[in-house]
Amino acid sequence: MQTLRRTPLYERHAALGARLVPFAGWEMPVQYTSIVGEHRAVRASAGVFDVSHMGQLQLSGDGAHDYLQARLSNDLDKAGDGDAQYTLLTNDQGGIVDDLIAYRRGTDDYFLVVNASNVEPDHAALSETEDVSADWALLAVQGPEALPRLGIDVEPFTFREGDVLGVRCLIAGTGYTGERGCELGCAPDDAVALWDAILDAGIVPCGLGARDTLRLEVCYPLHGNDIWPERTPIEAGLGWACELDKEFTGVEVLRRQREEGTAEKLVAFVMDDKGIPRQGMAIEEGGTVTSGTLSPMLDQGIGLAYVDAARAAPETTMTVDLRGRPRAAHIVKKPIYKREE
Repeated sequence: MQTLRRTPLYERHAALGARLVPFAGWEMPVQYTSIVGEHRAVRASAGVFDVSHMGQLQLSGDGAHDYLQARLSNDLDKAGDGDAQYTLLTNDQGGIVDDLIAYRRGTDDYFLVVNASNVEPDHAALSETEDVSADWALLAVQGPEALPRLGIDVEPFTFREGDVLGVRCLIAGTGYTGERGCELGCAPDDAVALWDAILDAGIVPCGLGARDTLRLEVCYPLHGNDIWPERTPIEAGLGWACELDKEFTGVEVLRRQREEGTAEKLVAFVMDDKGIPRQGMAIEEGGTVTSGTLSPMLDQGIGLAYVDAARAAPETTMTVDLRGRPRAAHIVKKPIYKREE
């Protein structure tokens, strides 16, 4: 039986009465009060997530830039010092080994945040990097009031070092909810003090359940659900994160798919009939649901699915098999939820 790992905040989660579940080899809080309540707190004000299970790799020294540029899909030349960039690690078949954020600290100095379940395969594929995951705790503070309550400001997809509520942090304008906010990296020994100070600022503790519903409303893919090594960025609608004019692993496959198209595409959809779609449900016209939930903001079933490319246009109708019950849905333009201005 696998022994689950725990973040530095495990005791805080337990004391708050969080429901703890296995996730990517870790014992993590899925919710504290309710997924819907935590989700709506992030959309309306601010919530904090313990994401210390995420992995961190780093590479510095002569040739670091060229090494990563030849292995990651996006163009690191477009990122300046202090910028963060969404990018993909692909295999020889163009499949997505992982999606990650690359932080450019200098010309030959990079810090990568990778998915928890992919630390080992990422490190194996990027063998010159150093796995420094044990040196970091990571908290995501998200929502329209997140930065004001922390007393800081940071532009999207930039980062810097600084003090937050008395704790030294890496402050990054990144997140997984579709809201403004930040991710705060700190030493594991400082995580409890930072967590306590964030909660004292009136920010709501949130679990992985709300993190999943939030990301799905804005159509952020989840590795293992919506993207995986047998799916390519072109199929998944992530071609924008691939610089196909440079050389990187699997680029020839992606260039061919860009020219010829793919058999299936990942689309967003909304249920017209009542019902909550779930991963693995079949689409009668062809395809499979990869992620599904009840949207707390729309009060409708929503999801992502791979469907036949010929039927992937917005407003196309489809039928989801909800455990033997056919239910109507239609494809929508991403994102599914967008804040009203």
